[in-house]
Amino acid sequence: MTDKPSSSPDHRCLFDVASEQKGYFTASQALDCGFSRKLLAYHAQRGRYRRERVGLYRLRDYPSDMFEEIMAAWLAVGRDIAVASHQSALELHDLSDLIANHVHLTVPREHREGTKIPGVRVHTTTRPFEPLDIVKREGIRVTSPIRTVLDIDEAGVSLEHVEAAAREAIQRGQATPSMFHERAMRYGGRFRNHLAHGHVQL
Repeated sequence: MTDKPSSSPDHRCLFDVASEQKGYFTASQALDCGFSRKLLAYHAQRGRYRRERVGLYRLRDYPSDMFEEIMAAWLAVGRDIAVASHQSALELHDLSDLIANHVHLTVPREHREGTKIPGVRVHTTTRPFEPLDIVKREGIRVTSPIRTVLDIDEAGVSLEHVEAAAREAIQRGQATPSMFHERAMRYGGRFRNHLAHGHVQL
């Protein structure tokens, strides 16, 4: 990536981008809106934008949001490679009362390097995401309710919470028992075994 802006700085462009991301934007997105890194640093020093971490900024007076930490972590790790998952996905889907101590994201195993961020737990996967595995919530790429349930079970979350999240997804019409069974058969792992042995009742 070059440091040459595509045009003169367009503050409206940057505001529009940030407004879709809970006030956050990346240095790359600012560059696309015509801001050189030098100009971006200038505005950060003057207080117009807040520098949250390397390559990530936020509009100074943008209202707070309950999902802003997930958004910030997702953008910092990489919006094109990372997906909110596990407990963070449960939170975005409102499927559980579990309180996460970290923001949970999943990236392909080959992208695990350089993803260490305080307060963020990055999971890796060698299973390619299927088209129905990823949806968007609150402007964030997130694992679908079904994939989320399978992931938290694989990660060792208590069966009580796994079953409750699955039932909540079914009750809301986000999935059906047959969809869970079909996906579990292809996904394998703990959830398939728990279904087969009756440890999880849908």
